Amino acid sequence: MSDNAPQRGPLRHLRVLDLADAVGEAAARLLSDLGAETIKVEPAQGAPTRSEAPLHDGHSLPYLVRNAGKQIGTGLADDELDRLLAGADIAFCSPASGLGLEADALRARHPRLVVVDSSPFGRSGPRAGWQATPNTLLALSGSLSRSGRPGDAPLLPPAGIAQASAATQMAYAALIAHVQRLRSDAGQLVDIAHLEAVATGLDPAYGVQGSAAAGRSGKIRRDRPPADSYPIYPCADGAVRLCLLSPRQWAGMFEWLGRPAEFADPKFASIAARVAASDRLDALIVAHFRERTGAELVEQAASLGVPLAQVLSLGEALDSPHFLATGAIGEVELAPGLSSRLPVGFADIDGARLGIDGGPRALRTALWPPRDDSRAPRGAGASGELPLSGVRVLDLGVIVFGAEIGRALADFGADVIKVESQAFPDGLRQTRNGESMNASFAWGQRNKRSLGLDLRSEEGKAVFRELARHSDVVLSNFKPGTLTSLGIDHATLSAINPRIIVVESAAFSSRGPWARRLGYGPLVRAACGISSLWKYRAGETECWDGVTVYPDHVAAKAGALCVLAALLDREQSGHGVRIELAQSEVVLHQLAAFAAQESLAPGSVRPQGNRDRELFGDLFPADGDDEWCLIEARTPDELAALAGVIGWAGTAIGPSDELHAAVAAWARSLPPQEAMEKLQAAGVPAAAMQRLDQIAHDPQLIHRASYRPMTHPALEHTLPAENSSAAFSALPDLPMRPAPVAGEHTAEVLGDVLGWDEQRIAALLAAGVAHARQPNR
Repeated sequence: MSDNAPQRGPLRHLRVLDLADAVGEAAARLLSDLGAETIKVEPAQGAPTRSEAPLHDGHSLPYLVRNAGKQIGTGLADDELDRLLAGADIAFCSPASGLGLEADALRARHPRLVVVDSSPFGRSGPRAGWQATPNTLLALSGSLSRSGRPGDAPLLPPAGIAQASAATQMAYAALIAHVQRLRSDAGQLVDIAHLEAVATGLDPAYGVQGSAAAGRSGKIRRDRPPADSYPIYPCADGAVRLCLLSPRQWAGMFEWLGRPAEFADPKFASIAARVAASDRLDALIVAHFRERTGAELVEQAASLGVPLAQVLSLGEALDSPHFLATGAIGEVELAPGLSSRLPVGFADIDGARLGIDGGPRALRTALWPPRDDSRAPRGAGASGELPLSGVRVLDLGVIVFGAEIGRALADFGADVIKVESQAFPDGLRQTRNGESMNASFAWGQRNKRSLGLDLRSEEGKAVFRELARHSDVVLSNFKPGTLTSLGIDHATLSAINPRIIVVESAAFSSRGPWARRLGYGPLVRAACGISSLWKYRAGETECWDGVTVYPDHVAAKAGALCVLAALLDREQSGHGVRIELAQSEVVLHQLAAFAAQESLAPGSVRPQGNRDRELFGDLFPADGDDEWCLIEARTPDELAALAGVIGWAGTAIGPSDELHAAVAAWARSLPPQEAMEKLQAAGVPAAAMQRLDQIAHDPQLIHRASYRPMTHPALEHTLPAENSSAAFSALPDLPMRPAPVAGEHTAEVLGDVLGWDEQRIAALLAAGVAHARQPNR
């Protein structure tokens, strides 16, 4: 192992070669953050990503951040590269790397290697050769259709989150393939399409909550939906975001406002009633907030159980005492003489922060010794089994994050047992008419079993602890301290089962000044600085990220990635770990390049709007009702091709208001799909803005089988559902078992996991310690 290899982290035995594009670089960095020894190989002239903006003192900050902690080998001879490949576990490659390497050739020469091929649209299909930018991926994925002011143009989210979300999906898929390699002693090819990864991982059309309801009904708005549930209000020193959902939270707000008589009617415990009276209610809140500072308001809100967060700029978030106290932000030397404050990681394992510890480093070795393979996670069996078969997970997770982290493991074969309380049901189970199932729950809880158990009772806690004795992983996303108060925290469970892995996730970590704050996605985004960038222009108070589910889905996949790493490490160490992951820190991690820029040039990171994120570009109205086409040019050649397609008669071809107006007139004359096809045929990045109900009919996603039908006996209609966010060359078909009704598998779980007989189980049910599916439900 080289002198620069990481000496800590659960993946310290893993060897990764980065021969990839920007998304592959970011994915490889995630594995490096978790301890993998990672080498980036570049052509003699350097990787194309070295020139990516923003630049500082001639350095590309995104390049430095994506490759932090890696060794860099430039211009290696073929035999040197081949020796590295022979010793590697995972290789990320891409046609855009500049190395001229083909994934198929790498697999042929090294059949035990996991090769991850990174490209915008995948290796085959009608759009495999199309051009793409992160913004065109957002347009095609459906995410853009939900972003922005109702009645206005859609608004591109802040730069970076599309690539970072795709990279998280890619890293997880790579590690899944590695686990399968340890089972079968054979590598495989993982074909990652950035479009598919963004469509299924950022704000999914057919996923849990938020967009799920729109994706199911087919009643898609023609413009952006209102963000009534997460309003932003001015205060004495900026703005705050309020999130009132439950009756208990409204009760706290009613008390805080001085119990106004006009809102004393119990009907205002309903969100719908408050929205109907929003003009009058907003006037009271504005008057209540405007003379107080954001910090004062947040402190007062917390004492009343009212979810509230300051809308911070990125610079303010980087300076926050909370993120500094948790270790989420640190000073890092990215290059000699170039130090920056930036997010260093998003997870703690046994109290140690994992992540960036320095910038890219020169390659010290061009030879890895032969592999000393670790064993697969417990339960590894025949090569025809799914990678996680034999792994048992006790899933206490709730709402979006809680659903998705367990599903990520269940989809690949883990036995995920959702532990449910009859008194405090998962909010995802809520339905208007008391139905036993809804589409959102069906998407997020497929492939799981349900155990009804009262964890408030001492006997229920004892049952859980006994289940933990026979399990591998416990997942939770309660407020900090909940597992300890229940007597099922990592310290307690590890005394029973030293191999147990416990995940605790919260909005803002269990440490630091914000540890006890209530956190929903919109509040997390506000406090991390991303909402302040989600604007049409600087200086506006309102942010337009209110209806997205981000970061729940991508944070859940990051959590599942940590679980895989811990399972692999356990086979070397023999013991489990406690993983703590804060969703706010996942958001900051995805903004790391812009955090570096803001640290080096305070005030330079501002809302970008839609126009000219590349050399030239914008979101242009197209023919039709609220139809749009995203058109960009990254190079002079692409700009010249764009001018040719639209018949530009100007003498000079360059970014200008005149060219912009000409492109706008041309786009307005065509349906967006036709404009997109014409421009892509000429090699110009362009994308029609797709709505959520269009995603399952996208020809490229159809070719890749990104979605497949999902049925549930309690639902009337068949639903499109995510198949997989990657194409694996040597993986069995993934299961699609229906999500359970509450308590559906209680007797089954207690019988097959604990070996209890029917009489003992019946006694637990009669005592109310356990509960089972109700008849006719």
